Amino acid sequence: MKPVIAAAGKTPTWHLFLGVALVGAIAPFVVYPTFLMKILCFALFACAFNLLLGYAGLLSFGHAAFFGGSAYVTGWLCKQVGATPELGLLAGAGFGALLGAVFGGLAIRRAGIYFSMITLGLAQLVFFLALQMKFTGGEDGLQGIPRGKLFGLVDLNDSMTMYWFVLLVFLGGLFVVYRTIHSPFGQILKAIRDNEPRAISLGYDVDRYKLLAFVISASLAGLAGSTKSLVFQLASLTDVHWHTSGQVVLMTLLGGLGTVLGPVVGAATIVGLENVLADKVGPWVMVIMGVIFVVCVLAFRRGIVGELAALRSRGGADH
Repeated sequence: MKPVIAAAGKTPTWHLFLGVALVGAIAPFVVYPTFLMKILCFALFACAFNLLLGYAGLLSFGHAAFFGGSAYVTGWLCKQVGATPELGLLAGAGFGALLGAVFGGLAIRRAGIYFSMITLGLAQLVFFLALQMKFTGGEDGLQGIPRGKLFGLVDLNDSMTMYWFVLLVFLGGLFVVYRTIHSPFGQILKAIRDNEPRAISLGYDVDRYKLLAFVISASLAGLAGSTKSLVFQLASLTDVHWHTSGQVVLMTLLGGLGTVLGPVVGAATIVGLENVLADKVGPWVMVIMGVIFVVCVLAFRRGIVGELAALRSRGGADH
């Protein structure tokens, strides 16, 4: 997949977020809010992953460890300790960052497929711990997580209220991703992705930049998982399974690697298809997703948003 960064960067910041906010504000009056909240959680997860792969060039096969691990942390704090939802989310994001620092510190010592395999192996350790440790509930997962009251005032048990909160969390995470990739730090990440030896020759501490990108990505992935645990009041083994790591890769590539909104479109497409096809084709959903991935790689390697951006650029050039 070829990143299409320049085209995505032409949209003014306020236009981008105003458009996303308007769509988010209208959507719950057309589509079931709980379904939309699932899309937003996975969209934030995909945006976090895209920051690492699309802009730093690091392919992680273990991002489910941050997504699911933080879901367990938030769920346990809210259920057993009585933490408020905002504290639960902060703790989940912090846990994701801490785990990302550990995983990243080990993984960035290698490059390419070796980096990816290290992240996968470490994520499988997290899956095993989630299966064996008592506080996670094992195969049953951590159930009955209370949504609680935001700042002790706003009751999140109402679906619409919870939706507005999830939308704000998503927009906040998207803003962090946007500012990161359009900052000097983001430009250095792109330089490392495109030509690492040249970045080293210019005096940049490449490993430090990679590690920081990994930590930011892991923290946002943790925030997404924590939010999902509050939405569905459940943290399960599915959240830390390797399938979830593969799913976020598919979302990012399908939507458009190296674009701001590509992962959002990819997440909406995959979650939407799963929702529509689950009752109709059962386990064949995974086969269909595999076919979609192959077609995406062969027919439109830039992804949905990437191809649209390329068409727009060609149309502007013709005029």
